[in-house]
Amino acid sequence: MPTVPPTPAGPPSRGADSPDYPAAARTAPTLAALDAHLVECRACPRLVAWREEVARERRAAFRDETYWGRPVPGFGDPAAAVVVVGLAPAAHGANRTGRMFTGDRSGDFLFAAMHRTGFANQATSVSADDGLELTGIRVTAPVRCAPPANRPTPEERRRCAPYLARELELVGDGLRVAVALGAIGWQALLTTLAEQGWQVPRPRPAFAHGAEVTLVRGGAGPGSRALTVLGCFHVSQQNTFTGRLTPAMLDDVLRRARALAVA
Repeated sequence: MPTVPPTPAGPPSRGADSPDYPAAARTAPTLAALDAHLVECRACPRLVAWREEVARERRAAFRDETYWGRPVPGFGDPAAAVVVVGLAPAAHGANRTGRMFTGDRSGDFLFAAMHRTGFANQATSVSADDGLELTGIRVTAPVRCAPPANRPTPEERRRCAPYLARELELVGDGLRVAVALGAIGWQALLTTLAEQGWQVPRPRPAFAHGAEVTLVRGGAGPGSRALTVLGCFHVSQQNTFTGRLTPAMLDDVLRRARALAVA
């Protein structure tokens, strides 16, 4: 499966800076078409300005590299049974490399765990062409551009929501488990699933590490589907450096996801 993000073939298309541009993603017929639409998006002026400023100025350690500096597509198995939903690309991680959770310590932590639990063919993720492949799992985010201070606004999150929604639809009926990294990922995921017709309890389940809720869509008949949402602390350095999230804790969540996916 491809490991390198799509390369735009020229300037953004007309309308890419419109607030309504992401809504057109809902009709993307394939994941490749979705990604091609996504990487041209300029609908959030604050995020566009920040991601491009970071790409121009660059961190000293990466001053000789060309930053991606665009929205970041999802990455992994296109027919995954498990999807991991984070927050947004890191300024000098995915915003630099063009691949989700690649090029920073959060990604190192996440993909090492995926390797230990059998989802990844290698434990490292340093660039979009490093040979990393995921099997049975996909990583994505509700916000696709690096936000200042890692904090997208509620409006930016709402505007970007069609990309996550369509990606989940295109992954298909084989999707069995969604792992939400952090409270924002949890909230965004449940909002998207509710809009897609999944029966999300009211009041909505609160985020917690190890939280587990099974959603149903399509009633109780033969055409019904079940999707289990798991909560996990985000793989941010703030969590991993302090021990709030340990490798064993993340491994346990991913092993639970695997068990549910094959049940």
